[in-house]
Amino acid sequence: MSIILKDEAIFIADSHYNKKNQEFKIILEKIKNGEIFCKQIFLMGDNFDFLAYEINYFKKMNSESIELLNTLSNSFEIFYLEGNHDYNLSKIFPNIKVIKRENQPLLLEYSGKKLALSHGDNFINWHYNLYCKIIRNSYFLYFLNLLDINFFISKKIEKALENKNICHNLTYFEELVNKRVKNYSEDIIIEGHYHQAKSYKIGEKEYINIPSLCCQKSYTIFKDEKFTNIFL
Repeated sequence: MSIILKDEAIFIADSHYNKKNQEFKIILEKIKNGEIFCKQIFLMGDNFDFLAYEINYFKKMNSESIELLNTLSNSFEIFYLEGNHDYNLSKIFPNIKVIKRENQPLLLEYSGKKLALSHGDNFINWHYNLYCKIIRNSYFLYFLNLLDINFFISKKIEKALENKNICHNLTYFEELVNKRVKNYSEDIIIEGHYHQAKSYKIGEKEYINIPSLCCQKSYTIFKDEKFTNIFL
């Protein structure tokens, strides 16, 4: 059964929360304080620069935002679509509906229209699928955590992610979108992952790329049957 999309639902994607990128914590605080009003929250993946249940360092470094999200989950219906930077999250967020990569797209509907939500790193190829299975494997991650003496592995990963430039204009994005929509039968396709904040009409389908909170400093609200990007 599909989930009904509520008016004044918000979509937050690709915040890549870390020491440098604090927008995710800011928006969660604004929701908690009532500065941003919403009825549903869809987290479209990669909202943390890295987070997995098995890796202690990143749970510690992200503890404030984790606590904020868990507090909000007592008052809001929250869906978290796992991305390629944040996964194995269900034990971290027990009251949030966590959608693993293999269970995406998440299907919604409103006014007779069907919507499909994905982080955006599905439908790639079998090589990438295999890679995703390996890096999400709990035994593998627990083993890495055991090797992570004084957090030397985690700190190297953290530094590399902090220094990575993730905000680019993809000149081939419309061509990519034309290929991606072929994987969906729904009326509206909503994805994150690509940091482009662009929408297209492809045949009878509408494609929406949710802005990156890190790159575009904005999120998306669904209100009066329209999707609108709002600056933080």
